Amino acid sequence: MRRTMTGLFVCALALTGASAVAQADPAPLPLVSLTTIPDGWSQRTDLRPVLQVFADGKAVHRPDAVSKDRKADTDPKKVTGKVAPEVISAARTEIDAMRELDFGIPAGEGKGLQIIDLLPEDAAGDVHLVVYSPDATDGLNPEQQAARKRFSDLYRKLVDAFKS
Repeated sequence: MRRTMTGLFVCALALTGASAVAQADPAPLPLVSLTTIPDGWSQRTDLRPVLQVFADGKAVHRPDAVSKDRKADTDPKKVTGKVAPEVISAARTEIDAMRELDFGIPAGEGKGLQIIDLLPEDAAGDVHLVVYSPDATDGLNPEQQAARKRFSDLYRKLVDAFKS
């Protein structure tokens, strides 16, 4: 089996040209990525970020990424546009400031989650903010509720800043 797979790989390289494989530039990573996983969607394989913002301001918005009307295993719509540099700068500052906040985990069953990822070129600056059961507040103290509101406000601000 291994010989067959190796033979197929060699043939594929010969047909497509090894230089084409070696010279392919990797796709750039977004600077900021917003993802929502609704309750009951943990098994879906077609989840995509709601918004991806690149360092140069270019952005990709998927307005139906979490729509209940979008059939499973169907890619969401993809709209390209921009986010203003001042919004990106303010968002980076706010994400970094929220790095150590406690968003808490509400009582009861998990009800989805929301994620804000900051992925600068220097991986040491990566920040991953995760809010479990974003619409629930049972069992959370006032500081955790305030942290969740701050997270939600930033998430909404970034989505609203997208211009196609």
